[in-house]
Amino acid sequence: MTEPVAKLIDVKKYYKLRGETVKALDGVTLTISPSSFMAVAGPSGSGKSTLLNLVGALDTPTSGEVIVNGENLAHLSGTEQAMMRRDHIGLIFQSYNLIPVLTSLENVEYVMLLQGVERAERKERSLALIKEVGLSGMEDRRPSELSGGQQQRVAIARALVSRPSLVLADEPTANVDSKTGGALLDTMAELNERHGTTFIFSTHEKMVMDRASRVVRLRDGRVEADEAG
Repeated sequence: MTEPVAKLIDVKKYYKLRGETVKALDGVTLTISPSSFMAVAGPSGSGKSTLLNLVGALDTPTSGEVIVNGENLAHLSGTEQAMMRRDHIGLIFQSYNLIPVLTSLENVEYVMLLQGVERAERKERSLALIKEVGLSGMEDRRPSELSGGQQQRVAIARALVSRPSLVLADEPTANVDSKTGGALLDTMAELNERHGTTFIFSTHEKMVMDRASRVVRLRDGRVEADEAG
């Protein structure tokens, strides 16, 4: 049996807000298979981003277990969690999070620089992915010289270049028009098929859900439905 890429077991995440307890996640259990193309959907406040942050080792649960690549994240030190993110998890943020002073090529290369990958291999892998996401000829442009959709393509290339088993994309189409968003999703679907990388999107947009092979719907921190796309 194939090992899941990620697993959540009765995961709860509670916050205190102005003296009140907010149940961001309230007992979520999920198993995520390799090569999934999955959307976590729901209205604002349903727990989508919290779920992604927990799977991405960016936050810790109040209770329950989050297991990624066979590792219980609660058993890892802060340094080991950072290494898990660096080597196994690609992150695509709504705000792109590109480094403004670096070119597209340098932004994509950056994670491999942290991994200690040799310069020639860094460049070769980065150029190949920049081509795959449709940005050939824009390697030397800085983020300020790119449109929102182009910046998101750089972010996708950066997330994939370290060859992670899992890519987490938080509302990846929120800041682009529907045509650009559709093209970005098509690119990610092709990369999912070609490389077998698991994608998990948080979204409230129908076009993301329509393209997903699985849609997990959250409401008030609980799984309301788990549907094949």
